[in-house]
Amino acid sequence: MSEYYKMKIAGLDRELEMFSVSDKLDIAAFIIFGDVELTVAGVAELLKKVPDFDVIITPEAKSIPIAYEAARQSGKPYIVARKGLKVYMRNPLDVKVTSITTQHEQHLYLGETEVEKIKGKRVLIIDDVISTGESLSAIRKLVSEAGGIEAASAAFLAEGDAAERDDIIFLEKLPLFFR
Repeated sequence: MSEYYKMKIAGLDRELEMFSVSDKLDIAAFIIFGDVELTVAGVAELLKKVPDFDVIITPEAKSIPIAYEAARQSGKPYIVARKGLKVYMRNPLDVKVTSITTQHEQHLYLGETEVEKIKGKRVLIIDDVISTGESLSAIRKLVSEAGGIEAASAAFLAEGDAAERDDIIFLEKLPLFFR
């Protein structure tokens, strides 16, 4: 039997399933895939909070629906920092990242085409959840190396200590569950 954490996001009630990430820590998993109602409502609320921007960037993969909807609602383009190199990525930028949910080193890549879309632009970084800040740091590094200017970093949820940060914009706090 699964346990759930109940919370309200963008005025909508949701139950997040609980999972162990270690013998001392559980998380409430926020999975936006398939939740169109929350994606639309959450993005509308998030866009009210962010400053002007020219382009959106998000890490692959769970936050792609959020970035897509933010692009649709704002009329601005979005870019996905990929977790794997693709044959169509010329002269890729590469940044290493380890997040709380993957628990191993990954890479984020931007190809030359995406770099050109960021260069000299105000970039809104969007993620689903900011927790340790590792993914955010990697995206910030990609934006900087691509010549972009960070407009803001935003997420639906700030998990654990991330909720105390003043360099991110978020809708709700998500606690960590220590045993």
